[in-house]
Amino acid sequence: MEQEKIKCLIIGSGPAGYTAAIYASRANLSPVLYEGIQPGGQLTTTTEIDNFPGYPKGVTGQQMMDELKEQAGRFGTDIRFGVATKADLSKRPFKITIDEEKEILADTLIISTGATAKYLGLESEEKFRGQGVSACATCDGFFYKGKDVAVVGGGDTACEEASYLAGLCNKVYMIVRRDQLRASKAMQERVKNTPNIEILWQYNTKEIVGSVMGGVNGAILVHKDGSEKKIDIHGFFLAIGHHPNSELFKDWVKTNDEGYILTEGKSSKTNVPGVFAAGDVQDPNYRQAITAAGSGCMAAMDAERFLSENK
Repeated sequence: MEQEKIKCLIIGSGPAGYTAAIYASRANLSPVLYEGIQPGGQLTTTTEIDNFPGYPKGVTGQQMMDELKEQAGRFGTDIRFGVATKADLSKRPFKITIDEEKEILADTLIISTGATAKYLGLESEEKFRGQGVSACATCDGFFYKGKDVAVVGGGDTACEEASYLAGLCNKVYMIVRRDQLRASKAMQERVKNTPNIEILWQYNTKEIVGSVMGGVNGAILVHKDGSEKKIDIHGFFLAIGHHPNSELFKDWVKTNDEGYILTEGKSSKTNVPGVFAAGDVQDPNYRQAITAAGSGCMAAMDAERFLSENK
């Protein structure tokens, strides 16, 4: 198998990966970045981004990722298309196999593989993704100001999303498949005391309805007893969790119960010296482009310091 020795390997190409690449290349680490299965990450599936500083008129997720990629390339990052398929982090240099055909030997590794939002698996959900279907209320809630929306889920995240949307929207339906919320008592009280949140107990979503031009305009729900109900909404928000893309590294890097990589204090350091994590793969709380970019900066700076201390 072909081998290549490098100073700094970055796996993943969202805001965290590209920002890490910008900082690492400017620090003369000659980073190599593999884009992964979805170049640009989750943001390429969104339409308009209005909450990233420096874009007063908004920007599409694809355009932002293209510009970050161009900026990383400008400073000399070697950006490649490819997927990490195997990892051995037992000793330095770390061995990462790409597409099962090439082995990278890296002095430092930055994991920025992101997280994947969990969806219900409906065909209509896929059809209207980015046209009313979203997995991030903080990202997209603003577009539904004064309108009626729905949130799927009954945990803390769903309650937080519903509460956030209630401050923007006319009405928020919470679609909960059980007869109670899984959220903490404090979050349950918050939701139940918000007048424009209506909880629809023991319902599952059968279909999201709308038009190609107008996007989502409703959802058909099925109650536990088999009866159906249609709600008129313009936004359909998934809040049933995220899945961090950390499986490849779990044998070496510590994660929490959900699979998010654990980092030390306010750093990007993992339990493996020389391995750093940035972005949504280590962030179960914020999951924003701006926080991912910030952690990418931290990871590159941590990697540079590690290399200078371990020559």
